[in-house]
Amino acid sequence: MNVPFQNEEVILWYKSRKLTWKDFKGAPENTRAAAVTASGLTYEFSTTKKNNQVVDIDFTVSSHFYPSKSWYRPEVCDTVILGHEQLHFDITEVYARKFIKLLKAKKFSNNVKNEVKQIYNTINSELNDFQNLYDSETNFSRNREAQLAWELKVKKLLE
Repeated sequence: MNVPFQNEEVILWYKSRKLTWKDFKGAPENTRAAAVTASGLTYEFSTTKKNNQVVDIDFTVSSHFYPSKSWYRPEVCDTVILGHEQLHFDITEVYARKFIKLLKAKKFSNNVKNEVKQIYNTINSELNDFQNLYDSETNFSRNREAQLAWELKVKKLLE
């Protein structure tokens, strides 16, 4: 599903919704990469207080793909590279779920806003490191054996 997000088109992650090259609407920014997937996490929350203490927190976490910031070079791209890019988006969803798990486990004080932001920053840093590890170990999809291993790894993480 494509939805406007602060005047920017985004695609929400769904298991059944795979990326296509038509989703990559940005202009190539260099010739070193065949494609770039821009994805990220967003969150919102609300709290319920009783006697000036937080007693409940409701939150929504989403994985987004940003079409206008994602691009590819058609002359060098194929289905293997598209699969590699899809896995970047899938990894974003893995970390959205980790974020939710951490939020559910946390006992929040009245400083909820800062505590949620701190967890978000930690998750984002871990997500970035994991994305870089993925690219490094697969050599940006060129190492087909490693690419297949990562596909299995991420599939298990999403089960």
